[in-house]
Amino acid sequence: MFRNMADQTSVNRLTVDGCHPVNTSVHAFFILIYSLVFLVGLLLNSFTMKFYFCRTHHRVSSSLTVYLKNLTAADFLLCLSLPIRITNYASSSTTILQLHCSIGIPVLYFNMYTSILFMGYIAANRYLKIIHPSGTHMLQTVRAAKILSGITWACLLAPTISFIITFFITQKPQISDLRHCDSVFSASASLLGKGIHTCLGIIFLVVLISLVFFYYNTSHRVLLAQQRRFSSSNSKKLVKSRKNMLLLVCVFCVCFIPYHLVRLPYIFLLNSHSLVSVVLFYLNEVTIMISVFNVCLDPLIYCFLCKAFRAQVNLRMPSRFAQINIQPVNKERKSSEEQLDTLTPVTMIQTSEL
Repeated sequence: MFRNMADQTSVNRLTVDGCHPVNTSVHAFFILIYSLVFLVGLLLNSFTMKFYFCRTHHRVSSSLTVYLKNLTAADFLLCLSLPIRITNYASSSTTILQLHCSIGIPVLYFNMYTSILFMGYIAANRYLKIIHPSGTHMLQTVRAAKILSGITWACLLAPTISFIITFFITQKPQISDLRHCDSVFSASASLLGKGIHTCLGIIFLVVLISLVFFYYNTSHRVLLAQQRRFSSSNSKKLVKSRKNMLLLVCVFCVCFIPYHLVRLPYIFLLNSHSLVSVVLFYLNEVTIMISVFNVCLDPLIYCFLCKAFRAQVNLRMPSRFAQINIQPVNKERKSSEEQLDTLTPVTMIQTSEL
């Protein structure tokens, strides 16, 4: 009996760095959360993809629409990469692990940082809209947005493909007890991965600083407008722009800051043969899960920034909610009609007396 328990423990507890064990019983929790995120994210982003790409008479009318379409595509592709990650948690197969490490993780990071960059572009676009309300700035044109989007996809796709090729060329022989990608990578693939993650970390910092800068300047303009008592319409537009910028900053910070606080220490200290590597291993898994949750939060950005998308969502709302919204209007119409009915006899009497 005790021998069977020991064998079961040895199956459920595998090593991170050769010394400290990893309890794989928490994988059930990750499978549950990732499955929920996959289903909800796929549903939301499929609806968004249909809205942006499947409308027959729809034409791109602004640079913001271009960025929102690309952000939707990145989120949708990220959703499609989650089943590989879920299968890796559920399986102990080395083949599944190698598929996860060679394709699943690079695709996940590729789409994650594509989303990060396009969130930065959207924030910059909204800030330029405040500075140049007429839309005359070169970066506000649809052509510039398309060119920038194409360059972004190409620049992130190149290191992703190069890492996948390096992995398959220099992969280690299969070992049955591996449970994390850092033990699968060769020395050259690990070095390339560290270099790529360092560059991606710099990109994240640039986008984060830009978002904070845009929000700070927008808030400053709102304060100046209130002090100088500008027209109410201009003041309302600035307040709305600040709320939209705050939404972008909040979604960005909640989803991506925890991951980047853990990722670089995790990369450089994982094989340090200390308890810190085990803690970083679990923190890295949790923060990746939080980052992936971004695919469920981005549709909020679409609702606040795109009037057409918001109108489409309202049309797809359940009929009972529509009835709730219609009933007060009907009551107002009935009351106004009753008032008219009571007023018409009085007016007729007055006119007859005259």
